[in-house]
Amino acid sequence: MLDMMRRDRLQTMAKAFSDICQGEDPWVALGNFMNYWFDYAKERRQQLIADPLPDYEPSPELQRWATFCAASVEWFCHKYGEACPQWVYDPKYTLITPWYDTLHPDRESIRARLIRTTPEEFARRNIYCGNRVYANKWEMAEQFKAFHTAKKEREQQQELSL
Repeated sequence: MLDMMRRDRLQTMAKAFSDICQGEDPWVALGNFMNYWFDYAKERRQQLIADPLPDYEPSPELQRWATFCAASVEWFCHKYGEACPQWVYDPKYTLITPWYDTLHPDRESIRARLIRTTPEEFARRNIYCGNRVYANKWEMAEQFKAFHTAKKEREQQQELSL
């Protein structure tokens, strides 16, 4: 029953941004979106990204998060082979001042690492967040399982060759 409720009320990127505008912690809202992208509604990914972000009261913080959401949609589309909606290319989703998503944006070494590792979809919009911002538990679990299975197979082959 809970699974059906999750599928009926999609946590789209537009919904995630709306939640951010209403005071939800951005990482909670984006994490909820990720749950749908990777698990609850992965067969409906186009629906998760189709709607443009809602209008919002202008503020530097919400501009950063709107831009981050647009960059995220473009990144997800490129990474997972989905058609990218046109709304993400709106020039309003580019920051004038660089945003370094770190606790220590004043440290040059951290800024340099973020600049070096941030995906192009974010960097082009003046957001520097590194390349692990959307590391996900589902793919990591699959990679670990594949690694462990391959290791077992190698060990079995070695035992047979003795």
